[in-house]
Amino acid sequence: MTESVPPRSRPGPRRGLTERAILDAALRLVDAGGAEALSVRSVAAEMGVAPNALYTYFRTKADLVAALGDDLLGRLDLDAALGDADWRSAVVRLAADLRATLLAHPGVVPLLLHAGFAGPRALVAGEVLLELLSRGGLPADDTARASYLLQTYVLGTVALDAAELPPGAARPDDAARTAERRRALGGADPALLPRTAAAADVVAAYNGDAQFRWGLDRLLDGL
Repeated sequence: MTESVPPRSRPGPRRGLTERAILDAALRLVDAGGAEALSVRSVAAEMGVAPNALYTYFRTKADLVAALGDDLLGRLDLDAALGDADWRSAVVRLAADLRATLLAHPGVVPLLLHAGFAGPRALVAGEVLLELLSRGGLPADDTARASYLLQTYVLGTVALDAAELPPGAARPDDAARTAERRRALGGADPALLPRTAAAADVVAAYNGDAQFRWGLDRLLDGL
């Protein structure tokens, strides 16, 4: 008499393979090689597993990118923002923290601009921003429009900043980048470009923290 063979069950998650480990591996790849370095296969190779081992967690690259963006948003201190008695300082802190978080991983930026932020943490962060703006006295519709305006300002400045960096390159500090641009602008002929030549110091610092804060303050002043 032959023994019955139990039905084969679907394989479960590989031991030691977690969503956290996958996202960490994905971020390492993007930091080293830019947006083009990211795929389900490349992450699997980075972790030393077959691609199908990742499908329990992320079926597609789009799923992976969405989770990566949501993970980065999870690094923002939303509780501190809500606990700030000054709505404006809380908005400034959130905007600056988001900018710093994304620029620490510039290779992620083009991926997120294409995919957008749509995960659970993105929704919570959006809710916090709406709450802070409502504390500033804006009507509900204007609060929603102001939220979009601020998000596009932050992401737009980040995208321009990140676009200047080659894949895998670390972002130089503001002083180094400003000095390099100032040298490039040093050849501007004042006779042909008088306003550019006169404003060269400011133009050279366009993508720095000071310019970012200047623009953010003007937006908040207007709101």
